[in-house]
Amino acid sequence: MVRYETITTQRDNGVEWISLNRPHRLNAFNMDMIDELSTALDEAEAKEDVRCIVFQGVGDRAFSAGADLMMFADLNQDSAVAASEKGQRLMSKIEASKPSIVAIHGFCLGGGLELALACDFRIADESAILGNTEINLGIIPGWGGTQRLCRIIGLAKAKELVLLGDRLNAEEAVKMGLVHKVVPIQELQNMVANLARKLTEGPPVAIKLAKTAMNEGSQLPQSEGLKIESQAFGVLATTEDVVEGISAFFEKRKPEFKGK
Repeated sequence: MVRYETITTQRDNGVEWISLNRPHRLNAFNMDMIDELSTALDEAEAKEDVRCIVFQGVGDRAFSAGADLMMFADLNQDSAVAASEKGQRLMSKIEASKPSIVAIHGFCLGGGLELALACDFRIADESAILGNTEINLGIIPGWGGTQRLCRIIGLAKAKELVLLGDRLNAEEAVKMGLVHKVVPIQELQNMVANLARKLTEGPPVAIKLAKTAMNEGSQLPQSEGLKIESQAFGVLATTEDVVEGISAFFEKRKPEFKGK
């Protein structure tokens, strides 16, 4: 078992719960947290019994307020590029990982929102405050925010958030399509757990290939995306899970997918 200083992990019924654990700094990222999150993702990816990953923040004030400003104390141009690329690699790893959910409570700003954007599902409670506010520090989102935000909410709204550095409350975020659902504070954990359970009960290979087809295909001409889709469809035709799914349908029972 890996020991972590800035995060905690817990595995429960096929779900890997990864918690940002720097509540005294509003769960702000430092380089250690980036490294530990990357390691935790590798661990989760390697475990066949893990079918879903959930990110959350420790404490009652924030999922994450973004990057710890101490990270910027000695940056120059070269080290800033390196820091940006390191964060981008983590977010890309999350995007390509097993199905992922982020539970957003309190502040979700800067790098915290960039992590959320890399997840498949963003569930917020009524306390959530979201924004890519880096422009107010004279910088820009550097961990994929300028790219993923456009693809999720559209270029016009993304420019509004990034160039003005405004913060959104939970209701504004859900109306904009930035989060999937907003729930009362006391219901966040149950909502996320129920969604995670539904994902763990799905066919792992099909879910993985569907993610790949959508993530990659959406950045290509439709003709190329369709080729990715048809190849994925062909691979799935050879799996045991498709036999199980069809059998369960005709037998009027719940399928038991094994990821094979």
